[in-house]
Amino acid sequence: MMNLANKLTVSRMIMIPLFLILLLAPFKIGVIGYGNYQLPVAHLYAALIFILASFTDWLDGQIARRRHLVSNFGKLMDPLADKLLVMSAFVAFVGLGSMPSWMVIVILAREFAITGLRQIAVEEGSVIAASKIAKWKTFSQMVAIILYLLHNIPFGAEGFPLDLIILWIAVMLTIVSGFDYFYKNRAIVFRSK
Repeated sequence: MMNLANKLTVSRMIMIPLFLILLLAPFKIGVIGYGNYQLPVAHLYAALIFILASFTDWLDGQIARRRHLVSNFGKLMDPLADKLLVMSAFVAFVGLGSMPSWMVIVILAREFAITGLRQIAVEEGSVIAASKIAKWKTFSQMVAIILYLLHNIPFGAEGFPLDLIILWIAVMLTIVSGFDYFYKNRAIVFRSK
């Protein structure tokens, strides 16, 4: 039987297709806004689903640790659900033409590289825990995604590109955290059998 933490992980995976349908579907269910700011209602709903899915990521981790519900299913599916949620959002934004593709390529390349590094570490009998800078990287990516979903909801001066600024921060943290992981685990990478 599945525990509560794993059910939350599964619910996050179920939310991903619904999130993508709302973000990418050609139908219109209305627009809200004022002045030059226009937000499709579907994108508002997509943002709410993304926020809820991101919250379940935090919540399932808290529940698993506090109730000692850590399972092999959770170890496999929780990080997979996180990566699918974030990567699908970034790829969708490139498809919509609203996010620079080179930035998304950098983010995706780092994710694949660290996944490979973790796999090597597991084969060597080690586990690579998430670093503080990687947690900040994830947070900045999620904030950037939310701002893009909300079409850069106006902050301060007209046209202030907060969404792009946060995306730049996310890309920088992505690069720095990737180098940090490889530097700290260079012994695993360059070890010969």
